[in-house]
Amino acid sequence: MTKERDQLQSSYDNMTKERDQLQSSYDNMTKERDQLLDINNNLTLERDQLQSSYDNLTMERDAIQQKLVTPLFTVFLFEEMCFKGWRKFGSSYYYFSNGRKNWAESRQYCREMGADLLIINSREEQEFIKEVNIYAWIGLSDAQTEGIWKWVDGSPLTTEYWRKGEPNGAHKDEDCAVNEVVSRKMWNDMRCSYEAGWICESTVPPMSL
Repeated sequence: MTKERDQLQSSYDNMTKERDQLQSSYDNMTKERDQLLDINNNLTLERDQLQSSYDNLTMERDAIQQKLVTPLFTVFLFEEMCFKGWRKFGSSYYYFSNGRKNWAESRQYCREMGADLLIINSREEQEFIKEVNIYAWIGLSDAQTEGIWKWVDGSPLTTEYWRKGEPNGAHKDEDCAVNEVVSRKMWNDMRCSYEAGWICESTVPPMSL
């Protein structure tokens, strides 16, 4: 009995020792795992910081390039537009057509270039367009309410340069305004279906067709 007891005790001691060794190994592996997780988290944080720095530098580079390129592009575009009917006056750009269209078609042509039919805001602007000898639509109409003339941006007519006796509605549906080449190059009301030249205006350099 004593011998069997000693054998059992020895087996128990060995198993206890193995258990302790396994527990120690487990604890070491857990510690190593936690260390690796910490390293991974630190590397992830560093990567994200580097990515953020890279993104910021990329944005700064693009902003600098834009500042350098935009003035050059604007000059190039304006020079190109000068050969395609565009002229600059004050803070606006003007397109003087060579063809003839009705008022609605003329406005559509302007809008496709990011512009609109001309809005005249000053005597200086009126004098400027008088230099160009074309019979042209401007962005003025009373088609919405007879006798209430408005510009294409919805603003009311305040400064007028009508030809003497105009607008007179001499013919039915004379709801659109043209700038004449006769009678001191002032305005006349015409049927919107009449075909004439046109003048587009944009406050930024528009893309030419």
